[in-house]
Amino acid sequence: MHIEPGLVDGPKIVLSYLTAAGAGTVAITLASRLVKEQGLATLLLRTVATTAAVLMFFQVLPHYPAGVSEVHLILGSTLFLLFGAAPAALGLALGLLVQGMLFAPLDLPQYGMNVTTLLVPLLALQLVAGRVIPPRTRYVDLKYAQVLGLSATYQAGIVSWVAFWAFYGQGFALSTLGDVAFFGAAYLAVILLEPLVDLAVLAGAKGARALKDSTLVDRRLLNPV
Repeated sequence: MHIEPGLVDGPKIVLSYLTAAGAGTVAITLASRLVKEQGLATLLLRTVATTAAVLMFFQVLPHYPAGVSEVHLILGSTLFLLFGAAPAALGLALGLLVQGMLFAPLDLPQYGMNVTTLLVPLLALQLVAGRVIPPRTRYVDLKYAQVLGLSATYQAGIVSWVAFWAFYGQGFALSTLGDVAFFGAAYLAVILLEPLVDLAVLAGAKGARALKDSTLVDRRLLNPV
């Protein structure tokens, strides 16, 4: 998703800098925790992997404009399950930044809004995962309903934040309501598709024994921790 240029402008855009800073602070806190537990090299390796993946998601996978934003297959829950919350958050932020700098400079003024819209739902997903996934359950053993809950949390968060920015910037005009409704309806396909992608990725990881003790992926992917 990319917020359309001009949707929020003038003094109002300052709020996006504040929300992005808040989400970024939480992400850095999670990253610091990972460094303490598993080392800086682990964080850097996973962040490079997630950044490259996010850049591919945005540039290579199909995407199309829908109302006030764009529909992307972001695969935030996939990144979370494979690499953990901190690398996923950093990868989303850095991948979005690299894309803006290299391919879409017109999106840079909206970076605060876009990064908030990506990161806050990811942090919410982490909280939901702690509730719906029983302790010592490997991620590769998750069922469809559990993966659907994670994906729905993330995508619903994205739709909610896009709606917030639209109404915050443009007010509750009928045209804005229609654009937000169109965007939300378009994202239903992503909510249905992403859990299937997650399950396919987890099934592949389950057979990859070399990943069991690898620092590339989250320990809980293949280990009951």
